[in-house]
Amino acid sequence: MNSIDDVRLAGKRVLARVDFNVPLAGGEVTDDTRIRAALPTIRTIIEAGGVAILMSHLGRPKGEDPEYSLRPVATHLEHVLGRPVTFVPATVGVQAQEAVDAAKPGDVLLLENTRFLDGEKKNDAELARQLGALADVYVNDAFGSAHRAHASTEGVTHHVDVTAMGHLMRKELQYLGEALKEPARPFVAVLGGAKVSDKIGVIQALMGKVDHLLIGGAMSYTFLKSIGHLVGTSLVENDRLGDAHDMYEASKGRLVLPIDHKVARAFDNDAEQKTVTGDIPDGWMGLDIGPQSIEHYQSILKDAKTVVWNGPMGVFEMNNFAEGTRAIARTLAGITDQGATTIVGGGDSVAAITQAGLDDEVSHVSTGGGAMLEFLEGQSLPGVQALDA
Repeated sequence: MNSIDDVRLAGKRVLARVDFNVPLAGGEVTDDTRIRAALPTIRTIIEAGGVAILMSHLGRPKGEDPEYSLRPVATHLEHVLGRPVTFVPATVGVQAQEAVDAAKPGDVLLLENTRFLDGEKKNDAELARQLGALADVYVNDAFGSAHRAHASTEGVTHHVDVTAMGHLMRKELQYLGEALKEPARPFVAVLGGAKVSDKIGVIQALMGKVDHLLIGGAMSYTFLKSIGHLVGTSLVENDRLGDAHDMYEASKGRLVLPIDHKVARAFDNDAEQKTVTGDIPDGWMGLDIGPQSIEHYQSILKDAKTVVWNGPMGVFEMNNFAEGTRAIARTLAGITDQGATTIVGGGDSVAAITQAGLDDEVSHVSTGGGAMLEFLEGQSLPGVQALDA
C-alpha cells in the first residue's frame, strides 16, 4: 500500500484521519502525546504544498455535545505545530466545503468531531461520500482507530482515488509487524490489566511466538485461582477460570505468574497493606506484583531482544501500588539502551511510561490500545486493509 511519501501532495487537498482522541480538562489538552505523534505527517503535507484537512473523533459523544468539540485541540495543535490552524465547526456540508475551498497550499484545517455525525460509526455510505468530496488524497495516520470500520477510516477510501498511510501508521505497522514476523530472540510479552477476557485472543496468538509471557495486573488473579491458589478478595473473572487454566496448561511453562503480591484490605491507596508470598489471605486483595515477582520478571527481561508490553502490573494510579509497573518501565528503558526492541501500547501502559518520563527511552510507544491488541491477535484492521492500493 502507498505511504505518504509515495504520493504527490503539492497543490492537493489532503484529508488526513488522525487520532486526536486526547484527554481534556477545563478546555485544555492534558496529554498531547497523540497530537505530537501526528506532527510528522501534518508537516509532510504542508511542506509539500498541500492543504492539510485533518479529521478525528474525540470521546463518545451522543450527538453534537460541545464538551467533545475539537476546538480546544485545534488551539493546542496551533501551539505545538507553530503555525495557524483553522478550526472548522463542521465535518461535512456547506461550511466544511467552503472552508476547504478557501484554503491555500500549506494551510491546516481541523474539522469538527467525526462522531458528532450519526453515520460515522455506522460507516454510512453517504457520509463517506461527503468526506471523500473534500479531498484529492486521503491519508490514514490514526492507528488507534484502524480496527474500526467507520466512515472516516474505511468508507471514505472508496470515494478518494489516491489513498496512503501516514508516517505514524507506517511506524506502528513496521514495529508490530516485525515483532510478530521475525522477532529477535528471546521474545517476551508482558501483559497486564484487569480482565483475562480482554486478552484471551492475544494470549492465544502470542503463546506460540514468545519465549516468555509475563502476566500482571488483576488478570493474574484469575490465572492463579484457576490453578488452585487462594486470592482473597482480589478481582477475579470466575466465568473465565476454565479458559485461564487451559491457557496456563497449554503454555508449557512460558506463561509466568507473580509469586508474591502487594495486598491491601481495601481498594484504597491508604488502606492497610502488606506483601505476601504465595496465597493471598481472606480479607486481602492483590493490587500490585511484589518485589520477588519484580526481580523475577526483570531477570527474564534483561536478556530479551524483543519485548511487547500491554497493560500495567498493578493499580499504578495509586502510588503505593505503582512500583511493579514502574519497574517494568525502567527495565524496558534499560534493555532498549542495550539494543533490544521494546514496544509499549495500551492507554494505561503508555500513561505509566509517560509518567515515569521514559516514553522516549523505549523503541516505540503505540498510540493504539485496541488496534494493537487486534493486530497482535492476527486480525485484519479495516482502516489498514482499506488502504491496499
